[in-house]
Amino acid sequence: MRRPDYNRRVVVTGLGVISPVGNDVSTAWSNLVNGVSGLGEITRFDVSGYEQKAAGEVRDFEATAWMDAKAVRRSESEMHFGVAAAKQALADSGFEISDANRTDVGVVFGSGAGGQRLMIESYKTLHDKGPNRVPPTFIANALVDSTSGMIAIETGAIGHNVCMVSACATGTHNVAEAAEVIRRGDCIAVISGSTEAPLIEVAHAGFGNMRGLGSPRPGEPLQTVSRPFDATRNGFVLGEGAGGLFLEDLELAKARGARIYAEVVGYGSAADGWDMIQPIEHGTGSSRAMRMALDRRGVPADEVDLINPHGTSTPVGDAREAEAIWAVFGDRAAGDRRSLAISATKSMTGHMMGAAGAFEAFATVMSVAEQTVPGTLNYRDPDPECDLWVVDETVRMPIRYALSNNIGLGGHNGAVIFKRYDGD
Repeated sequence: MRRPDYNRRVVVTGLGVISPVGNDVSTAWSNLVNGVSGLGEITRFDVSGYEQKAAGEVRDFEATAWMDAKAVRRSESEMHFGVAAAKQALADSGFEISDANRTDVGVVFGSGAGGQRLMIESYKTLHDKGPNRVPPTFIANALVDSTSGMIAIETGAIGHNVCMVSACATGTHNVAEAAEVIRRGDCIAVISGSTEAPLIEVAHAGFGNMRGLGSPRPGEPLQTVSRPFDATRNGFVLGEGAGGLFLEDLELAKARGARIYAEVVGYGSAADGWDMIQPIEHGTGSSRAMRMALDRRGVPADEVDLINPHGTSTPVGDAREAEAIWAVFGDRAAGDRRSLAISATKSMTGHMMGAAGAFEAFATVMSVAEQTVPGTLNYRDPDPECDLWVVDETVRMPIRYALSNNIGLGGHNGAVIFKRYDGD
């Protein structure tokens, strides 16, 4: 264990992704920049009785390519997605975990809800077949922290291991907290990220009854259902998947000649303390989190060139987030200034719930590394209440700092900032 050094620099050297737009980094990034939607009609259950029929499903995924077949049978897709994204990120980093360093490599990997499907299936077994038929393995595999434990088993990373949970802000908090773990001296490197598999019928029904789910524009395809900040937006759409980021001490990364995607330079976390569903008026919780992220290591607000927002496509949520962005960045945020780009990737993936922050951290890091802003799909009708430069087509532009922002049910707000790494 090293001494804390809160000026220690932390970088991203590995990425992994399982998502509606692709199950590897190159495919997912290509689809984001080319505006390829991952949304379509739900196949996980019968949607004939539902008005809302769309979701962002993970396709062509084989869990046994990433985990032992017996472990796969005992667990569910929430864990499978997370282990796959984590293993991808580790492999992409080129870092080799060995007996000599494994206690110095940690896992900070979360989920918003854990193995809900396992819980439901076991409950059905209890009532249909009796208590003696309930699988003895379901509890250990259905916990919210089960994936972080399995990642340690599968990779050999046995240092600091935790699972942060903050609903839809889970991924943001896990990635940012992982960087702080390295600065604190607990680890030299951390596998970070989050995962979620919310496409179960009871969740779909619950969100529908909450009046949270949206519909496509009349007469248009299902792919138009998610349209963040657009004047016609009317709700979000669920997505599933996972994102993984391998973080490490900059000096270690340089010493081993690692490719560096970006530097992690800011982190803010704040609560609304207002309502379990609706964001607080004026988005003040989100604006506090963004200000904290800027202030933590002195990131100049006028040098942030890109925000990947929470941007779920809900009428109130997007308006509150726009207010929060204006509160922090002032009239730089104005659409006609074209100074602060907004890239709302949920327009293509749907809302991946607890996995959203990690997937969007991946997208933000790639934007910084490639100096490219993916366009926001379906953005057509600007909303005066959301006066932002919502980029509607992919553009290349200089990006010094980029911020990823997320807001979770219960009033959890998280923001993380990534900086272009120029070899300094």
